[in-house]
Amino acid sequence: MYRMGYLNSVLSESTQARVDDAPVSGGGLSNNGTFGYGYASAPGKRSSMEDFYETRIDGVDGEIVGLFGVFDGHGGARAAEYVKQHLFNNLIKHPKFISDTKSAIAETYNHTDSEFLKSDTTQHRDAGSTASTAILVGDRLLVANVGDSRAVISRGGKAFAVSRDHKPDQTDERQRIEDAGGFVMWAGTWRVGGVLAVSRAFGDRLLKQFVVADPEIQEEKVDDSLEFLILASDGLWDVVTNDEAVSMVTPIQDSEDAAKRLLQEAYQRGSADNITVVVVRFLSPQEGSSSQCQSNS
Repeated sequence: MYRMGYLNSVLSESTQARVDDAPVSGGGLSNNGTFGYGYASAPGKRSSMEDFYETRIDGVDGEIVGLFGVFDGHGGARAAEYVKQHLFNNLIKHPKFISDTKSAIAETYNHTDSEFLKSDTTQHRDAGSTASTAILVGDRLLVANVGDSRAVISRGGKAFAVSRDHKPDQTDERQRIEDAGGFVMWAGTWRVGGVLAVSRAFGDRLLKQFVVADPEIQEEKVDDSLEFLILASDGLWDVVTNDEAVSMVTPIQDSEDAAKRLLQEAYQRGSADNITVVVVRFLSPQEGSSSQCQSNS
């Protein structure tokens, strides 16, 4: 019921997605009514789709766990699709998932990256993917990020980025790449080896020495001041600021409607990329029970 993909099948190479294609969207509510989520995803102005997402609710050791992710592929869809299919499955099987969630996330990111590189035998294109994920365990929200998809929360009505876009021109990222024997150069934008515009990613075999899949992880407490979380690919963030996104979502109670609103805004503002948005709204017990009633009616 909760396992949903961005499309039933990957757009084939011959499929030209029309720019006016309606977004794929959906959503759900946790069994205990503490959070609701919605997503919207569309190719936008691109003729092929390389964005994927995952929205799941699972039970792990008696805990209700929310797992949300946005995966933006480059060099084809293979890496993003693989990460979508395997990252959360690997994570919830990790023996320390509940006891040491941060370590479990970091190890699972790197393990999944290694497994993808082993499985990917296609030589003609070097596929890679970002991953911006949010794991909800009890009153803990853990956001892990690789690449330039971004996570933003609304706390007390204000926008806070809870992930950092991994770009090669950031001082520490550039230093890390150069220390590993790589280089960063300008080619329309700053790129690793003159090729890749993100400094961390899954895949990217030819640049793996420099383009790592080590996530930066930030933990937030879920309390009354935390209203919602937005996860989105750079198709949104290229044209909409964090503050603008939060102010657009604030009045929209339904998470799916909120995700669709952001997607439509990004498209109208001329985003040239695939656009994928996941919104998770944290509910008080009263809100959760009223949403449950509405969804059952």
